Amino acid sequence: MNDKAQSQLLRWAAFFLFLQAIILTLAPAVRERTWDVEYRLSHWVGFFVWGIFMLAAHRVLCNYLPERDPYIFPAAALLSGWGLLTIWRLDENFGLKQTIWLGISFAALSLLVRFLRSLYFLKNYKYLFLGSGLLITALTLLLGANPLGIGPRLWLGIGGIYFQPSEPLKVLLVIYLSAYLADRSNIRLSSIPLLIPTLIVTGLALLLLIIQRDLGTASIFVFIFTIFLFIATGKRRILIGASVFLLAVLLLGYFFIDIIQVRVVSWLSPWDDPTGNSYQIIQSALAVANGSVLGRGLGIGSPLLVPVAISDFIFSAIAEETGLIGSLGLIATIWLILARGVVIALRAPDNFRRYLAAGISTYIGVQSLLIIGGNLRLLPLTGVTLPFVSYGGSSLLTSFIALYLLLNISSVEDDEPAPLLDAKPFKILAGIFAVGLAACALTISWWGLVRGDNLLARTDNPRRAIADRFVARGDLIDNNNQAINITSGESGSYSRTYLYPDLAPVIGYTHPVYGQAGLEAALDNYLRGLQGNPASLILWNQLIYGTPPPGLDVRLSLDLNLQQTADEFLAGHRGAVLLMNAETGEILVMASHPTYDPNQLDQEGASLSQDENSPLLNRATQGLYPVGNALFPLIAARFGAETPNTSDLLAYYEELGLFRAPLITLPVTIAAAPADLDDLRASPLQVALASAALTHQGIVPAPRVATAVNTLKMGWVALPALDQPWEAIQAQAAEEAAQSFVKQGNAYWSHVGMGRINQTAVTWLTAGTLPNWQGTPLTLAVAVEEENPSLVERVGKELFDAVLNQQ
Repeated sequence: MNDKAQSQLLRWAAFFLFLQAIILTLAPAVRERTWDVEYRLSHWVGFFVWGIFMLAAHRVLCNYLPERDPYIFPAAALLSGWGLLTIWRLDENFGLKQTIWLGISFAALSLLVRFLRSLYFLKNYKYLFLGSGLLITALTLLLGANPLGIGPRLWLGIGGIYFQPSEPLKVLLVIYLSAYLADRSNIRLSSIPLLIPTLIVTGLALLLLIIQRDLGTASIFVFIFTIFLFIATGKRRILIGASVFLLAVLLLGYFFIDIIQVRVVSWLSPWDDPTGNSYQIIQSALAVANGSVLGRGLGIGSPLLVPVAISDFIFSAIAEETGLIGSLGLIATIWLILARGVVIALRAPDNFRRYLAAGISTYIGVQSLLIIGGNLRLLPLTGVTLPFVSYGGSSLLTSFIALYLLLNISSVEDDEPAPLLDAKPFKILAGIFAVGLAACALTISWWGLVRGDNLLARTDNPRRAIADRFVARGDLIDNNNQAINITSGESGSYSRTYLYPDLAPVIGYTHPVYGQAGLEAALDNYLRGLQGNPASLILWNQLIYGTPPPGLDVRLSLDLNLQQTADEFLAGHRGAVLLMNAETGEILVMASHPTYDPNQLDQEGASLSQDENSPLLNRATQGLYPVGNALFPLIAARFGAETPNTSDLLAYYEELGLFRAPLITLPVTIAAAPADLDDLRASPLQVALASAALTHQGIVPAPRVATAVNTLKMGWVALPALDQPWEAIQAQAAEEAAQSFVKQGNAYWSHVGMGRINQTAVTWLTAGTLPNWQGTPLTLAVAVEEENPSLVERVGKELFDAVLNQQ
């Protein structure tokens, strides 16, 4: 019966991995969206090696351990194969090495099952085994090496083959504690003399690991020792005491050990240093968020953005490409091994094997929780491996030796379970594992579902830029269908090209290092195809390709011909020009200077934010200038020749919208109502909106800059304004005021004003077509950061002449 159950489970594991292998082979075609690619084939070596050695080990188990537990070997085989294919996907060189180690590990398991049936020699020579393990581990202090050439020297190397002694030392400690405590079944916490040898040996091991700076393994030793004392005595205060001890060590380490301080700070406040010490944990969280529910797809995600993805962060790599579903499946498989391990412990025929099964389960469970919790920022990073899954020959071989011990203990034919006075400690142990893994599952859901959108929108998330290289972003065009921003290149090398760089403060940019700004950021969902496309198309692309569908083009209200006129006049000056349709609120010109070239961000991006001229600032919507007497025509429309008091004037300005943020698809800045009118500040956009009331029947329009999106099914679809127009001035009063500000020879009203705060001088021009104008009603606001009335008047004249000639 056991053989049949194990055989069936192994078939399902092989089928699952076979599908994974096929998907990895086809992944390049999916990513490139063409069949003309170089397919991945090398990982099939790993799959067939896994299959051959798994089948051989299965037959050995059937022949020599017929009464074994039928679940833990298939679970371990699935984890090892899953990890192997993941490593092949991440790095073929390490995949080949892991394949060799996997073959060695399966062979070791088979040989141990075949020739080592009794475990009692482990009990009899417990001191010899643990002493040898400590001695070999101590050799790393003199002869230690690191395969990478940097970092802690925790390995012993011979001929290019490296082995980490601290890995099998965990199992040797479990064997020692099991044998020692089995001979002292009536041990109590007050039995200090009986505990002294164990405390000394465990303390020596911890001291050695701390000197090595192998703090992850040291933590596992503390947990193993604590759990052994707990199941031996049944005293819950041991768990409480151990927790207090670990907290105290963490606090002391924070103040006196630099590596602990770095990891604690990165754990508690990773967002403070996202590109430095917290880079790994930030990118790990981003990987989990990117996986969402179904994952990006095998071979399609970007798990290599997380450093050491093949080992320390292999869980986040799996989570990114298989999503919440795959992560929960992996956690459930680990839980199956742990749960069966506790069951095996309860059914063990003697105390030695009972403690040994519980200890092995603790080793696997604690190490799994530490690495998964560290990947999810549930726990501080410890640098340990995920049993059966992570890259590392020492870890993999140790995991299979631990698997052998569980299989051996579970294979009891006629022996009755040893008497057990209290099974509660074992049940609590299983509960600890269950709560820990459940917390990991909830944390995955938190990063992937609750925080996912916010995390993926971060400017330090390079996955967006990677996706943009494979999926064409929509174009930005002006109201005459002239291209402003376009996507150039082909799939795999798409890049953004800015055809009219002078608009950079307005249109912004999308860049893999500097993120997004301006309209590129505000319209990102349309331009990336996440809005405006059918939900089924978005889901299909996310499911199959792991990316959004091709982006949609967006038409802006801007007129590049008029825009060029404004930019030519503002060149060499600091200020803004805003020309608007006074009726519809559509913005025809939005110029801000100084400007920059977003095509040169790779070379100049780092210096732009430090430029004292603030070229990144869109002065039209974010520049707050002293208003001075620029609003005199508006004052005349409401109060005529009267001189209003401060409170009446502030109330009027509030009606005009000067103290509210204009609702537009661009970043805006507003100033609060001042106590002194001399301190009044407003943006050119606010002044233009208020001045539009003089041109169009006293109504303040709702501003618009994005007017339509080109959808797949319906073609160009109008985008609504984000606000509603409102009446601020009586139509008759507005018309009379406009007429009174018409200069001789002009077909439009205009007013030059001056604002000043301290040494800051700003010259304003407000202007607009007359209310009886039969063409498109227009309003204009110009602000330059200098005392230059002739400049703003020339700008106004040239723009109105150009517009009026068009009509």
